[in-house]
Amino acid sequence: MNLQELVFAPFIEFDFMRYALASIVCLALSAAPVGVFLVMRRMSLVGDALSHAVLPGAAIGYMFAGLSLPAMSIGGFAAGMLMALLAGLVSRFTALKEDANFAAFYLSSLAIGVVLVSKNGDSVDLLHLLFGSVLAVDIQALQLIATVASLTLVILAVIYRPLVLESIDPLFLQAVKGQGGFWHVVFLILVVMNLVAGFQALGTLMSVGLMMLPAITARLWARSLGQLMLLSVLLALLCGLGGLLFSYHIEIPSGPAIILCCGTVYLLSVVFGWEGGILVKWLRRKRHRAA
Repeated sequence: MNLQELVFAPFIEFDFMRYALASIVCLALSAAPVGVFLVMRRMSLVGDALSHAVLPGAAIGYMFAGLSLPAMSIGGFAAGMLMALLAGLVSRFTALKEDANFAAFYLSSLAIGVVLVSKNGDSVDLLHLLFGSVLAVDIQALQLIATVASLTLVILAVIYRPLVLESIDPLFLQAVKGQGGFWHVVFLILVVMNLVAGFQALGTLMSVGLMMLPAITARLWARSLGQLMLLSVLLALLCGLGGLLFSYHIEIPSGPAIILCCGTVYLLSVVFGWEGGILVKWLRRKRHRAA
């Protein structure tokens, strides 16, 4: 099998492969930079929690309209924002930290969503909502993903400076009356938007993977924020392409294949990463002792 048959032929021959690749490109351009800010703000698990919170809203949309993209998207977005709001309110008025409240709400949301779909659908519908099918992305889903990606890039460009400052030094932003709480809410809206777009292709359980794993991996190689964002996008693109080709040739589910590629690159980076890998840190420590 030559390079043409291995890499290019699937996208030349099949429309669904081209749609899948286009959706991955859009998600990589928008979700990966959002993941970088989640890592910077130490909110990685919050992203995972919000991805689970999307499920009951999508399930309610499914109950009323079946596998309708607008209904499930609106329901998922509303459920994600509701959980973020409730977790923030409970954190403010109780002694519990925000991460603990997110964990409690997302576990409850996941259970509610699974029960709703199980009672009103079948196992195929449940698997579609949980794990998605990037190879089943159609024009309507692709338009939604592209719209979310475009809005995300525009909004990130507008709020980039206050968001960076709120991530690095929130106390200073509060001291100069920089409305840190407002930027935090806008950022959470971006997170939920990208998770809703991602679950159309990767499912509610996998959508956070393309958001978080490239960003976490990039942190092991890059120093500056610009390098982090650029490398996270490149990693998401390469892993998305590799996962699609792997799933096509080996005949395994495409969403898990993409996330497995991201996980493999992460594990390699843990060992060899230039800015925090095990091997590099060991060599630097050994050199320091020798000096």
